[in-house]
Amino acid sequence: MNISELEDIQLMGRIASGDREAFAVLFERHAPLMLGVLTRMLRRRDEAEEVLQEAFLQAWDRADTYSPQRATPRGWLLLISRSRAIDRIRSRQSRSRREDAVLKEDAWKSEVEPIGTESLEESERAASLHGALTVLPVDQRRCIELAFFEGLSHSQIADTLDQPLGTVKSRILLGMRKLRDQLAPAF
Repeated sequence: MNISELEDIQLMGRIASGDREAFAVLFERHAPLMLGVLTRMLRRRDEAEEVLQEAFLQAWDRADTYSPQRATPRGWLLLISRSRAIDRIRSRQSRSRREDAVLKEDAWKSEVEPIGTESLEESERAASLHGALTVLPVDQRRCIELAFFEGLSHSQIADTLDQPLGTVKSRILLGMRKLRDQLAPAF
């Protein structure tokens, strides 16, 4: 053990007794080294300074637990600093994961339509279709209603209306073209 380590051990004893001057001396001796280590670990000077303060505050609060048999005062301070830096890095990573999760959740929410719009859009389409159907001639409208709303085949429609099959097909085709022209801007 060298002389400065012995002096540091004496300072730790005085700090454990509440000696602020001894604490200031210990800080002056070791803060520059610890700040350098913390800055390399955290890659941000402002965070390194905060962690340095936290580490020295912990050293002040726990000076009575220091044991010279386990570490030198410098080693003990570096261990405290390293632990605080690792806590800070973990906290930063955890916050980053939470923020990423929130961003992903917000992105997902922005892709989903608001609740209730589907039924509203469906009723708007139905109203548009009903309006377009009323413009069709009665014979075309009736053939389309039987085919698409009642599910009858072309042959069944011909039988129901007592019309030739070709006439039913023509009326459906002409009616569908008119509906497409009327509804194209709406859909």
